[in-house]
Amino acid sequence: MANKLKLGIPKGSLQDATIALFQRAGWNIYANGRSYFPSIDDSEIECTLIRAQEMARYVDHGALDAGLTGIDWVVESGREVKSVTSLVYAKQSRQRVRWVLAVPEDSPFQKAEDLANKTIATELVEVTKRYFAEKNVPVKVEFSWGATEVKPPTLADAIVEVTETGSSLKANRLRIIDTVMASETHVIANPAAYADPWKKNKIDNIALMLQAAIAAQGQVGLMLNVQKANLASVLSVLPALNSPTVSALSDPSWVAVNTILEETVVRDVIPKLKAAKATGIVEYPLSKVVL
Repeated sequence: MANKLKLGIPKGSLQDATIALFQRAGWNIYANGRSYFPSIDDSEIECTLIRAQEMARYVDHGALDAGLTGIDWVVESGREVKSVTSLVYAKQSRQRVRWVLAVPEDSPFQKAEDLANKTIATELVEVTKRYFAEKNVPVKVEFSWGATEVKPPTLADAIVEVTETGSSLKANRLRIIDTVMASETHVIANPAAYADPWKKNKIDNIALMLQAAIAAQGQVGLMLNVQKANLASVLSVLPALNSPTVSALSDPSWVAVNTILEETVVRDVIPKLKAAKATGIVEYPLSKVVL
C-alpha cells in the first residue's frame, strides 16, 4: 500500500489563509461545501478539516500524523506533540496574534493585580489560569463559548481574547491592559509518525515549502546591469536579503546584479539605482524563498 500522510487543516478562521498558503507553496486544496475531507493534488496526502482548538488532541492520539494549529492551542491542551516549525501568518495579516487581557474602557482596572477575586471570560482557560496563578492573583476563570468581547462588564469583569489588530476590542469599548501570550501557527506532528522516515521527510518537505511561501510574501526580486566602475555605488543603495549576486556579462566592463528586497522599499530604491547609473532594471515577483 502506498504511503499516506494524514494531515489536519485548521477549520474556521485560519482555514482560508491556510489553503491560500498551501497554494503558494505548490499544493492545491479543494474544500467543498460541508465535507470535512478536502481533496488535495498530492496522492500522498489525506486532508481533514479540524478545528484548531482540537488539532493537538488528534495529532497526539495519532488520528492525524501532522497538522497546522496555533501554538496557543497546543499549550492550552497540554498535549505531547512535536513542533516541526512555526509559520507566522494569521487570518488577516502576516504577524503573530496576541491573547490579551482586556477590560471595559471606563473600568478602574489598570493591571492584572486589580482583578483579584473577579471573573475572567475566555476560551483559553488553562493558560489564563496559569497567567494569574504566576501573579498570585485569585480569579474565577470561566470558559466562553464565543462573543467574548460583549461579556464585560455584566457577564464578566474582564476577558482574555485573541487579537491581531485590536480593532474588534476597540469597537466593543474594551481596553487592553496586558498581553497574556503571543502565538503563531505551527506545523505539529505525532512523535511516532515523525519517527517514521518517510513521514518525517514528507512533513519536513511540507514545512520547508510553507516557510518558503511565507518568506516570499512582501519580497520581490530585482535584477539590473551596471558598469564595473559604478558597481560600488549601486551596491551601496541595495538592501538585500543576502549579499547580492554579481555575475559577469559578455562585455567585461559590465556586470549583472540580482538581489531580493522588501517590496515596500522598491519605490525608493529604483530611483537611487538609476541615479547610480544602473540600467536594465527589472522587478519581478517571488513565489518562494528558501533561506
